Amino acid sequence: MNITRENIDEVNAVIKLLIEKADYEKEVAGKLKEYRQQASIPGFRPGKAPAGLIQKRFGTSVLVEEVNKLISQNLSKFLIEEKLNILGEPLPNDAQQNDFSWETDENFEFIFDIAIAPDVTVTLDKESEFKYYNIAVSDEMIDQQVESAVSQLGQNVPTDVASDNSSVRGNFVQLDAEGNEVEGGIQPENILLAVDMMKDKEIKASFVGSKKDDIIIFDPVKAFENRVEVGHMLNISKEEAEELNSQFRFNVTEILQFEKAELNEDLFKKLYGEETEVKTTEDFRARISEEIATNLTHSSEHKFALDARDTLIEKNEVVLPEVFLKRWLVAINKELTIEQIEKDFDPFIQDLQWQLIKDSIAKENELQVSTEEAEDFAKQMARAQYNQYGIYDIPDEQLDSFAKMMFEKPEEKERIYKKLHEDKVIAVVKEKVSLAESEVSQEEFNEMMK
Repeated sequence: MNITRENIDEVNAVIKLLIEKADYEKEVAGKLKEYRQQASIPGFRPGKAPAGLIQKRFGTSVLVEEVNKLISQNLSKFLIEEKLNILGEPLPNDAQQNDFSWETDENFEFIFDIAIAPDVTVTLDKESEFKYYNIAVSDEMIDQQVESAVSQLGQNVPTDVASDNSSVRGNFVQLDAEGNEVEGGIQPENILLAVDMMKDKEIKASFVGSKKDDIIIFDPVKAFENRVEVGHMLNISKEEAEELNSQFRFNVTEILQFEKAELNEDLFKKLYGEETEVKTTEDFRARISEEIATNLTHSSEHKFALDARDTLIEKNEVVLPEVFLKRWLVAINKELTIEQIEKDFDPFIQDLQWQLIKDSIAKENELQVSTEEAEDFAKQMARAQYNQYGIYDIPDEQLDSFAKMMFEKPEEKERIYKKLHEDKVIAVVKEKVSLAESEVSQEEFNEMMK
């Protein structure tokens, strides 16, 4: 067995693997012996077929199988021993590969192209200046969050007269063309209608000012202009809703008016738990301001990460074997055409360059993600999801269960580790370079992110 490497340039090389008869002879002979013992060939008792016949029938396939094993084993071993950080996988070199015959030749040479990841050295110092945008917390943002909280925890309360933003509860009775009750018709009870959701102005006006026990006759399809919605409201099938063309008598049984929650300590406890230190409206607004600032910091950090990625790719000319990589992408994506690969090739190259830059920074700074860090991050993700639904006081065991569930999915686990690894890289960049900070409004920031 003889294996050699010839460097074409810094990122391309050729590996030549010569497999001689002595390398495979013993294994092939042993395999053919097994075939002879097990083969069922007409005219011969098991294990008594002539060796020549076995060789003729199975010799070539066994030889191919054993040689392919040797290629796989020795190529992998060589790459490890030579400490070659390759991109993609070895590809056959069709230009240099000589023809041979499996039936007559005894020695076989295989030639492969490989792509070698370039050495990347990233310089991070205070002479390098990176932009960082701080997003200002405005009173309007705080007001919106306060409004959202009091609306979220508000409730419907009974009232005497319906307004244009009331909800009216009542019973439906389907009527025929003469205004009589349809026998066996649609008669759902205890249905709640939102007056402000009605599209037809005349029908909407007939509900405004209504009181308990009033009778209102109207066409619900005309009122809401949405047959699917009406189908759900009347508890009928989609097909029935599509064919529905009737007036209904609606008997008002209750009128409800939505009232926002009061800004008091009870609301603060519902949001933040019984032990919350938020006691006053001023405390609440300060807490909201902190929460908004934290969220905006996440946005600023995300923007910095995107900009840092682009800047580092631009500053560090990571030369890649693009011709080889296109060949490799074609080889592993049989369903894609070269035109499709060309279309997405630039983003692929940039992602690969960024990966090599990240790996260089991580190696230089000995960055690793611990199991504890990954588990804590999974709990933070769980907490954030609960917070989106207004749930803030979450038991630790519930967060632990959520995190465990995430780690049972290999793709989720890998995503978490990759995210934390990149966060650590960006943190090192942020620490070692100079930041040109500036404050921008939310609107200005959103415009930059388009």
